[in-house]
Amino acid sequence: MDIKPVIIRSGRKTLALEINEKGVVVRAPYSATAAEIDRFVAGHKAWIDSHLAKLEDRKKRAAGEKPLTDEEIRELAHRALEDIPERVRRYAPLVGVTYGRITIRNQRSRWGSCSKAGNLNFNCLLMLAPPEVRDSVVVHELCHRREMNHSERFYAEVLRVFPDYRRCEKWLKDNGPVLMARMTGTGSEG
Repeated sequence: MDIKPVIIRSGRKTLALEINEKGVVVRAPYSATAAEIDRFVAGHKAWIDSHLAKLEDRKKRAAGEKPLTDEEIRELAHRALEDIPERVRRYAPLVGVTYGRITIRNQRSRWGSCSKAGNLNFNCLLMLAPPEVRDSVVVHELCHRREMNHSERFYAEVLRVFPDYRRCEKWLKDNGPVLMARMTGTGSEG
């Protein structure tokens, strides 16, 4: 078998696969044998190959993009400070929540976050995404004011407010790593 997964053992009860920047990860119960893990990986070879190909495609696309300059990052942050709070104001009543401070950041790994105090953080790179994708991230973070988790109830609320969420989530999954790769990390946060 040519797939050499990283195996992470824990108290979980089932085997699970994950594809990330490091490759194939198998999450396995402590009790799983090497033979069981090998059979599990072999049984999912087509899925693994498909997802590794997508990952490789994203890496190639990211390599073709030029990093953003500090000036471009500042401009995105400035535009986001005008755009994102308006979206938050529009969707908060639909979700039925209040919120605290809104902060725009330049991050390499997150699109947004919500603190327990209700403060919202958004990535300035969202300004490179379509408007409906920005809306989906805003709704996602506002729904954390109701559910501070990613449970079925959380996603039911997200979909109630923003029925097109899954399509936008897919757009971010497919295109987000390319956008994130453009972040130089040297611009100022604000």
